[in-house]
Amino acid sequence: MNEGFRPHNVAISRVVVEEEPVLPVARLRDSSAARTGCPFHDVRHMLRDVGLRPTRQRLALGWLLFAKGDRHVSAEILHEEAIKARFPVSLATVYNTLHQFTEVGLLRELAVDGSKTYFDTNPSDHHHFFLEGENNLVDIPSAAVEVERIPEPPEGFEVARIDVVVRLRPKRRS
Repeated sequence: MNEGFRPHNVAISRVVVEEEPVLPVARLRDSSAARTGCPFHDVRHMLRDVGLRPTRQRLALGWLLFAKGDRHVSAEILHEEAIKARFPVSLATVYNTLHQFTEVGLLRELAVDGSKTYFDTNPSDHHHFFLEGENNLVDIPSAAVEVERIPEPPEGFEVARIDVVVRLRPKRRS
């Protein structure tokens, strides 16, 4: 039988024991994961894995977000990319979709300067450099930052995560 051909009535299964849960976004990027080869189908499976209905808007915005690897985008940047890709969508829909993706763990929301919000396609634990003047974020591995003392949260609360943003600017000439 041809190596690349499998009859449709044959069931193939594989049991994988993982030490840590694999995020759906990581599976989308994993070259060894079972993918269809079609980015829209892969995003559709990722959305279903996290319990989101794969609507036309979610599929298109998901493809725009995750097809380019790890990155940091604002709603305005993603909206502009959607328009350039000839996918007319409102800025409100972009914001709603980004917040839905964040709620299910596909994205990580980062507030910078209080007025600027970025969405990170890498939701794993890590920190960021913020390049002032360029309005750009660069990942810092979580192991590169040590937080020694964390204040005790108020009664009834727990620490969800710690975000460290280190602001950078070009060195000033003396």
